[in-house]
Amino acid sequence: MNEKIFVVVPAYNEAKNIQSTLDDLLKYDYKIVVVDDGSKDDTFALVQAKRVSILRQQINRGQGATLQTGTDFALQNGAEIIIHFDADGQFLAEEILSLIQPLIKNEVDIILGSRFLQKNTQMPWLKRKIIHPISRLINYFLTGLRLSDAHCGLRAMNRLAAEKIVILQDGMSHNTEIVAQIKKNNLRFKELPVSVIYKEFGQGVDGGFRILWELFIHKIIKN
Repeated sequence: MNEKIFVVVPAYNEAKNIQSTLDDLLKYDYKIVVVDDGSKDDTFALVQAKRVSILRQQINRGQGATLQTGTDFALQNGAEIIIHFDADGQFLAEEILSLIQPLIKNEVDIILGSRFLQKNTQMPWLKRKIIHPISRLINYFLTGLRLSDAHCGLRAMNRLAAEKIVILQDGMSHNTEIVAQIKKNNLRFKELPVSVIYKEFGQGVDGGFRILWELFIHKIIKN
């Protein structure tokens, strides 16, 4: 089964973290595909030295576009389960096997990682108490699905979900877009707790406003 489990790793200027992230993933027998999103540092060269597939976007398009590129590649190469896994080392490769069990048992079509289902979360206070509660409310308003975590980058899906979900948002608003398509396509979903190692604060308030702007523009274009 493992030869049909693909881990898609979007990477942009991750030379500092990509080697350790891949070393952790390579402990397990998954197919790994890294999509370099036009990095300006040594990310691409460092990945080339590893036993993984690598795709390269010549310009920086954004994480949404990068994930779609990697997902398309996985589908074309026979993937039955596809995991989205950040390159920055915040997630734990050892948790993938337990994360995908409901997919293997055909209980759901997509698993969404949640940073809020564990009591010992190390998320910064401002994110935990202010930014993410607001983002969850907005996410529910835009998608109709009530989740504990609207923007976790760790998710896993079966082939059906990967074929149904098409990411059109190049930037970070793809998280909300994915959730909206789960509801639109009546996909079976479940949230499961995941561990997160916080190395940097992340997108912050400015990033949240950029996501809202992307969604607003996309809604205008669609209408």
